[in-house]
Amino acid sequence: MSADWADSFEAVPRREFLPDEYWAFDMKAGSSVYVSRDDEPDVWERYAAATDFPLVTQWDDGRHTGREPGRVSTSSSSEPRVVAGYLRDARISPPMRVLLVGTGTGWDTGLLSHRLGGGNVFSVEVDAAVTAAARTRLTALGLHPTVVCGDGSLGCSAGAPYDRAIVTAGVRQVAPALLEQTREGGLVLAPWGTHYDNGDALVRLTVGADGSASGPFLRMVEFMKLRNQRLDWDRFGGHVKEFPGDAAVSSTVLTPSDLGERWTSARFVTGLAVPDCTHVHNKANGHTRVWFFGLSDLSWACAEFQPGELTGTVYQHGPRHLWDEVERALRWWTEQGRPLLDSFGLTVTPDGAQRPWLADRSNPVPSFA
Repeated sequence: MSADWADSFEAVPRREFLPDEYWAFDMKAGSSVYVSRDDEPDVWERYAAATDFPLVTQWDDGRHTGREPGRVSTSSSSEPRVVAGYLRDARISPPMRVLLVGTGTGWDTGLLSHRLGGGNVFSVEVDAAVTAAARTRLTALGLHPTVVCGDGSLGCSAGAPYDRAIVTAGVRQVAPALLEQTREGGLVLAPWGTHYDNGDALVRLTVGADGSASGPFLRMVEFMKLRNQRLDWDRFGGHVKEFPGDAAVSSTVLTPSDLGERWTSARFVTGLAVPDCTHVHNKANGHTRVWFFGLSDLSWACAEFQPGELTGTVYQHGPRHLWDEVERALRWWTEQGRPLLDSFGLTVTPDGAQRPWLADRSNPVPSFA
């Protein structure tokens, strides 16, 4: 962590904001471990002090019970290294006024309050129970920021204008309200991505005189999504009436690896250039199917790859040929020299349009839809 945050991290330890039960998420294994302070206090303390484990504190918007992981993780305490990273990237210094979207356990809000004073920190959390718990923990440490229960995409007009607006939930749209409530020259920091993939990229936007905001992507991250911007996978149940049915059939020399692994530039850029599309990889016994689904219609595509085969078989159905769009997007990225994530940026206009670009805002990423 940067030296200017060291005192706050020491004075406001993560452990003070954790419940007695949580699930430590192993990023490499992709699995969650139930931890109870009553059952295993030493294990609880070890994970609480770990710098590389996010700790899930709520599943399924609070409807989950029991020790097994739920379906969707919906509140957590991020790894300390991740928290330190985005606080550094937000370029915060006293006496700035900061809006934080996504209070969660309250730890981030506590760090900001220690550094800036509670009167300069406004934090918004959508879940009433999570909000109440965070307030209690903050008060116990003598920290008194404004913590509001509400829709974070609406910001918090009571404290505006802000010098910084920090979003700690993955978004698919930076809401216009956050731009409106941030002063000219102020920064909006958010994990932004497309529904094409679950990953996000941290973007740092500077608010301009015209009310728009623009800036670069910094690095890949993964956050729980803002509740009103989550992708509902159940919506695709009606896309494929029959497989392969009357789908158009073709072949491809691309491989699953050409599509990019998780948290790679290839996947992220494909999502920028192929809007209103999501995809998922299914693997079994060396056989891979990659499915693509349209978000604005019932178009779908499926690319099948068999072990030892030089080409894959592609099926496409509906008004959009989604696989063709993905191929064109990857070809464009290759023609540009396969630029990495930090070569791209985003502009958000006052009306909410999200416009990705390469190198500078005058060079928009093309859409292949």
